[in-house]
Amino acid sequence: MKSSFQIVILIIFIGLAIFGILVFSGAIKIGSNNSPGSLGTVTLWGTVKSSLMSSIVEQFNKENPTIILKYQQKSADSFDQDLLEALASGTGPDIFLLPDNLAFHYANKIFTVPYSSFPVVSFKNSFAGAGEIFLTSNGTLSFPLSVDPLVMYYNRSTLDTNGIVSPPTSWDELASLVPVLTKRDESGKIIKSTVALGHFSNVNNAKDILAAMFMQTGNQIVSENNGVFSSDLNTLAFNYNLPSILKFYTNFADPNQGVYSWNRSFSISNDAFSREDSAFYFGFASELKSLINRNPNQNLAVAPFPQNKNVGFKLTGAHVTGVSILASSKNFNAAYTVANLMATGNFAAKFAEVTGTVPARRDLLRNKPEDSFSPIFYNSALYSRSWMDPSPSGTNDIFRSMIDGVLANNMTVDNAISDASAKLNLLLAK
Repeated sequence: MKSSFQIVILIIFIGLAIFGILVFSGAIKIGSNNSPGSLGTVTLWGTVKSSLMSSIVEQFNKENPTIILKYQQKSADSFDQDLLEALASGTGPDIFLLPDNLAFHYANKIFTVPYSSFPVVSFKNSFAGAGEIFLTSNGTLSFPLSVDPLVMYYNRSTLDTNGIVSPPTSWDELASLVPVLTKRDESGKIIKSTVALGHFSNVNNAKDILAAMFMQTGNQIVSENNGVFSSDLNTLAFNYNLPSILKFYTNFADPNQGVYSWNRSFSISNDAFSREDSAFYFGFASELKSLINRNPNQNLAVAPFPQNKNVGFKLTGAHVTGVSILASSKNFNAAYTVANLMATGNFAAKFAEVTGTVPARRDLLRNKPEDSFSPIFYNSALYSRSWMDPSPSGTNDIFRSMIDGVLANNMTVDNAISDASAKLNLLLAK
C-alpha cells in the first residue's frame, strides 16, 4: 500500500513538473480551449489596495476565462492573524502576495515548488537576481512579480548651486561632499544636511540602507545550509568587514567626525528631504510618487545607490513581492496555474506599474519607460538583492540596537556586530 501511494505521489509531481515547464516556456496557453470558469475560483490575498488591484484582476480574468480570480485586500497589521484564523477554519486563500521579508515566516505554509517542476536555471533566466530570495534548498517559495530597488534621490538645485556637476557614484565620493553641502548657522548647528545617515529613529529605511551596505561587501546577512538558516554577520568578505561598514554609517551622526551631517534634531528623513533640508535621500522606487506629492516644486532627480570602489560588482538593496501557493489550497491545480500565469503573463507588468515598482521578469526589464526615473529603477533592479529576514520587527530592533549602541558608546562596532549576529541567530532558530 505504501509503495503504491509513493508511486501515485511521484506521478503527480512528474505531471506538475512537465506542466510547470510547459507553462513557463509558453508551450501551453491556458484559458483558450475550455469553457468559462471551468478551472474554478482562485482566491488571492494581499495588502495592496483593492483600488489598485481591481483593474489588473479584471484584465486577468478576461485573458484567462477558464479561471475566476478574486482578490481580497487585507491589512498589513492583521494579515498574519487573519491568515491563521482562515486556515484554522478552512477558509484560507489559495494564493497570496508574499513580501520578501515574510518569506521565512510563512515558509511552512507555502507549497514549495520543486526544482523538478521549475529548475533553478529557468528561474534565474526568467527573473532578476533579487527574486532569488525565494529560492531555498528544497525549491521555490514564490514566483517573483516585482522588485522595488533602493536608489538615491537628490535635489538637483542644491547640487547645481554648490557647483556639483553630477551625483556621487561611490560612498567615498558622497563622504567628500559633506564639507561642501552641509550648512551650519553661526552657532555651528547644522541647518542643511548632506544626507540622512548615522541614526536609526529618524532615518527612513535605516535597516534597508545598512543591510544593503553590508551586502555590498559580499555578505549575505543570512545564509542557508540544507534548510538551516544562520547569521552571516560575523563573516568577512573581500577587504571589508562589517564593523568598518557600521563605523562608516554611524560616523555621519558623530559630531567628532568629518562626515557629521545628521542628528536627532532633524525630522524624519523623507520630510527633511522634501523640505530641502538635505541634499540626498535613500529610498525605494515606490516612494517616487509620494516624494513628488510632498513637494511638487522640488527639483527632484534620481541616481543609483552608491557603491564601494574596487569590488568588481554592483549591488543595491530591494524589496521583492512574489505570488505564493498555500499548501492548504482546496483548488491546488488552479492555484498553481494562476500563480504561473500571474508571473509569466501581462499581470506582472501591470502589477509593477500600479505599485510603482519594477517588473521582476528579465524580459520586461528590457523595455524601460522613457521618463526621467524609470531607467535608473530598471537598471538598479538588475543588480539589486534582498536577504532572508526572519522577523521584520525583530530585525528592526536588532539594527536599532546595533546603531544606537555604537552612537552611545555602549558598544564597540565589533561588539555591536557580534551582538547583532547572536540575536539574529536566535530569531532564525524560532
